[in-house]
Amino acid sequence: MIKTDQVVLDLGRSKVCLKVPVNADVLAMDDAPAVVDSGRAIRDALNNPIGCEPLESLVKQKAASRPDATAVIVISDNTRSVPYKGESGILWPIVDTLLSNGISASNILILVATGTHRALSREELEDMLDFRIFERGIRIANHDCQSSDLQYLCTTSRGSRIWINRDYLTADLKILTGLVESHFMAGASGGRKSVCPGLISRDSTYVFHGPAFLDSPNARDLVLEGNPVHEEALEVAEAAGVDFIVNVTLNGQMQLAGVFAGDLRKAHASAVEHLRSFVAIPVKKQYDLVVTHAGFVGINHYQAAKAAVVALPALSQRSPRLLMIADHSDLRPLGSAQYQTLLHLLKLIGPQGFRKLIFSEDWTFIPDQWQVQMWVKVFNRVRMEHLIYAADGLCASDFEYIPGINARNYLKLRGRSDCTSTDLQRIAQATIDALIDELRSELNRAPEVAVLRDGPYGIVQAPSQVV
Repeated sequence: MIKTDQVVLDLGRSKVCLKVPVNADVLAMDDAPAVVDSGRAIRDALNNPIGCEPLESLVKQKAASRPDATAVIVISDNTRSVPYKGESGILWPIVDTLLSNGISASNILILVATGTHRALSREELEDMLDFRIFERGIRIANHDCQSSDLQYLCTTSRGSRIWINRDYLTADLKILTGLVESHFMAGASGGRKSVCPGLISRDSTYVFHGPAFLDSPNARDLVLEGNPVHEEALEVAEAAGVDFIVNVTLNGQMQLAGVFAGDLRKAHASAVEHLRSFVAIPVKKQYDLVVTHAGFVGINHYQAAKAAVVALPALSQRSPRLLMIADHSDLRPLGSAQYQTLLHLLKLIGPQGFRKLIFSEDWTFIPDQWQVQMWVKVFNRVRMEHLIYAADGLCASDFEYIPGINARNYLKLRGRSDCTSTDLQRIAQATIDALIDELRSELNRAPEVAVLRDGPYGIVQAPSQVV
């Protein structure tokens, strides 16, 4: 916790500097040190993995048992900041280990775990991957969640019927890579999520993101035990088979903070523990006004949901206010058409009505409803008129469809339907000042104010949530 009268919020494309009361609490995560020698750290992780044999030994065993052994390396798409090239690049050391120990380049597949996302273009792949991958002619493929060539894998203990990428399932050696960061549904990314939802069918993904899973109080940041989203993904990944994982953590400056390689369960659990050590922010009290922001990830309203959910443990029980600040740079600043429609439905019928609707037997699952269900969690705690939204990229008419109050109302920008980043700072400052006055009058005392400096990346934990 930091005491200061000024705080800078990094929104990615822009920064906002705010003046806050001297008695406000600035809640910030610890900063993890960057690894000193990235190349050495990656090699050490491959040679001294957690819970299994070194990658080199596994490769030699596969190559010895079958001369034309195949290997698949699963990578994330460009919505995740995984270091796949450069000094901290984890991809080439893996490929080099395969090539040096009996797996030919023609038998290696790099498979992009797109989940339900679109396929990456050649240019996007060249931008994110080590150039040596292309020099050696190693095949790269995007997973297609609607492909007719997916193979049935299993029916999980929760009843999900899972179809999965055939190339992954039939490979002799299966390696997962990814970034471990906090995830407001699955607890943390990385590990098993490379397979589920990364490589499964669209219909299987809808079950995985279904309302019953997300309704669990354990479907939240940094929680694995008892989290049905995590447990379902892990069951699917283990049914598909995973020989080795290479996961990383990044610090607040997006530098390599740790490399965790080896057994699917054990290496991923170690990465999550490392993540928790610097992103968890324990709090001992709750606040009347919480100011947060959507961070780098907040390119649109859809992505901003994470920051809103992260803020909930810091909010008081009595009519709290939540101010969200965001820089929506996406071409579709609200998100997909389905998301906008569902968000408007939430605004019209309220959180309890929306929850009842999606649990109805007559409801037809709609893509992106999972994110709106997370907004339901927000509005179970915060009244819609007490979420104040200050965003570059949204216009006044957008607030006819989305829950919450347009923060520009506090600045009274008459006749303006757009705002620059400079205006965003003025809007946010005016809103904070107005909300403090509003709450002082309502509570007959100075309100308790907190600013979440790191937005969606620092995970606020009330005493009952600390694990």
